[in-house]
Amino acid sequence: MTAPSASPRVFKVIPTIQQYEWGKVGREAKVAQFAEASQLPGFSVDEGAPYAELWMGTHSSSPSVVKDSGDLLSDHLREHQDLIGSQIIDKFEDAKNGNLPFLFKVLSIAKALSIQSHPDKETAKQLHAISPKIYKDPNHKPEMALALTDFEALCGFRPVNDIARNLRDTPELESIIPPTILHDFYQLETQDIPKEKAALKNLFAAVMTTPTEKVHSAVEAIVQRYQREQIPDEKLHSLILRLHSQFPHDIGILCPYLLNILHLKPGEAIFLGAGEPHAYISGEAIECMANSDNVIRAGLTPKLRDVPNLVLGLTYETGEGTRHHVSPDAFSTEEQEGAQSLLYDPPIEEFSVLRLDIPKATSAAQRAVAGPSLAIVTAGEGTLSWSQAEDDERVQERRELRVGMGDVVFIGADTPLSFSSPGSSSGLNVYRAFVEV
Repeated sequence: MTAPSASPRVFKVIPTIQQYEWGKVGREAKVAQFAEASQLPGFSVDEGAPYAELWMGTHSSSPSVVKDSGDLLSDHLREHQDLIGSQIIDKFEDAKNGNLPFLFKVLSIAKALSIQSHPDKETAKQLHAISPKIYKDPNHKPEMALALTDFEALCGFRPVNDIARNLRDTPELESIIPPTILHDFYQLETQDIPKEKAALKNLFAAVMTTPTEKVHSAVEAIVQRYQREQIPDEKLHSLILRLHSQFPHDIGILCPYLLNILHLKPGEAIFLGAGEPHAYISGEAIECMANSDNVIRAGLTPKLRDVPNLVLGLTYETGEGTRHHVSPDAFSTEEQEGAQSLLYDPPIEEFSVLRLDIPKATSAAQRAVAGPSLAIVTAGEGTLSWSQAEDDERVQERRELRVGMGDVVFIGADTPLSFSSPGSSSGLNVYRAFVEV
């Protein structure tokens, strides 16, 4: 059998687009802007259609392909495993099949996503075995979102005292919860009770399993009151009315009373581990996650709802939403003045994300990463350059690849490279997802 010819260490990749109904419409969506700017094959913007997600990776639900050959990225990586790197192949079982341990996305959100969580590895295996059409893979899905624009999300349970205050201030919600469950939860305010998680679980389950007619009446009463008067919490007031306009009388409208409301500015990031309840509400973001498409939904969605598994699988940790923030650190690099490389490094093995901001007429040289990367240009234009061994491995040839907004690039393991922006451009902005163990 003839060995495959050497692959370039860096090459362009064609991503895929998901047109979920919650996406921004037409050219309002960065997903559409990136696809159009990069001349995605066969793509033209439909100004009446939603563009929700841009996928970059090897997940079987919507895999990327190599631009020059049209081969699946996973097939190409399986034939050229040096691009993945021996450490990653040893660490992640599916890497030898050409699969990356992460999935990289762009999100363009006009309408709230579902109240949801993602299963841990053991639960994901069980759900996939029982319902493979719903839970499409056996993997967990920790994820990180990095805001490209102002970005709004529900994220994790509020502190106990905040939840209790919201319940007391909202008698319409309080009235649908059984008195014994309310009593046990209110006890948490004044007593150091080790059963805090159990009490919160019972409360959340009671809300999420309330009969539809009771939910309808409670939400209707809240909305009518909010339309007449402003409550002190302006963010909560505004969000409840907005969610009702999108999903009238839905159970998910009640979740902001229990979950933190977060507003991120561009460059800010949040991380969500398995079992953390959340919902992205509006805005655009870069998202990276373990290579999974598993979602357990329970509200604000026309899709299948799985309330029992959502309630069962949550961590029931409470606290301020800021506990989910990921603060970036400087990434080891050789930069000219003005260039910036920031590392967002969440507490999981599957991925980290780099943000590169390179002014015009500037360059930044980055060290080799001992694993594969995918990068997307979110603004500007420039050049990637690297050294590559030819057939005679003693000879290194310098190669370059020109990139512009929307281009997606694969970078092989152990490849030092330089990003540069010409003096004629507006600069170069890149997000790069990678894995390194």
